[in-house]
Amino acid sequence: MPTPKILTFAGSTRIGSSNAKLAALAAKELTLLDIEVTRISLQDYALPLYDPDLEARSGPPDAAVKLKHMMMAHRGVFIASPDYSASVTPLLKNAIDWVSRVREKGDPLYAAFRNRAFAIGSVSPDPSGGLHSLQALRQILEIGCGALVIPEQLAVAGADDAFDEMGNIADTHLANKFHAQLARLVEMARLMG
Repeated sequence: MPTPKILTFAGSTRIGSSNAKLAALAAKELTLLDIEVTRISLQDYALPLYDPDLEARSGPPDAAVKLKHMMMAHRGVFIASPDYSASVTPLLKNAIDWVSRVREKGDPLYAAFRNRAFAIGSVSPDPSGGLHSLQALRQILEIGCGALVIPEQLAVAGADDAFDEMGNIADTHLANKFHAQLARLVEMARLMG
């Protein structure tokens, strides 16, 4: 089976974001497994707030089309999702909403979310480690977009101390859990090829 390409990104563009660090670590760990990885920032896909009237007038913005193409070029996607008020960030939800609306060449709705495997993780200062964000994101992806989200997920509490000086997850148990999650993502993405 061919080696799948994996996309990683965070639902935050904040400077020093722990979730951006997690997305970067996912890219590093996958590269060590000899997987072709693309890490992006949603900052490079500036999108207006989703508005059906705007979509009806001028179609989806170019950034939404580009992000959809980026997702479709990969068989696996890792999303690091901060916890905002027990849910996903407005930035992440808006990106998903726009990408879900892009239809080209007779694509079915939610084409960018079908036939690929998703993995989700979160780093939060909250003791739950961003678990509420992961529950919300899983619901959006699985129920809203029809995506396959692997059962393994990562919630890292204590964001200030979550990473060591090398940018790795400091807690050995969580680091092992992360490695297993990424291996499972690769395995499922392979099946999507």
